[in-house]
Amino acid sequence: MLPTLSPGDCLLVRRPRRVGPGDVVVARFPVRPDLLVVKRAVRPVGALWWLEGDNPAVTDDSRRYGPAEVLGRVLLRYWPLPPARVPPSRRPA
Repeated sequence: MLPTLSPGDCLLVRRPRRVGPGDVVVARFPVRPDLLVVKRAVRPVGALWWLEGDNPAVTDDSRRYGPAEVLGRVLLRYWPLPPARVPPSRRPA
């Protein structure tokens, strides 16, 4: 999900009541039930969703595994704080 998210980001996720195109979601592909992914919902495919990452060069998404079961919708990233919100005294040198 680079550049939107980076490895190690902490996310607040809520089980979906409604998921729409463009939402960032946590999902599981039926063909890879051991793999949890964070991707962007593109369109519904029956009861599942077509998911794609924000980096088109990486195809570890529905282009490889097909539609996925959405487990939750990402509400926000709470750590690390975006650079503009980190106080100057706490910014890395």
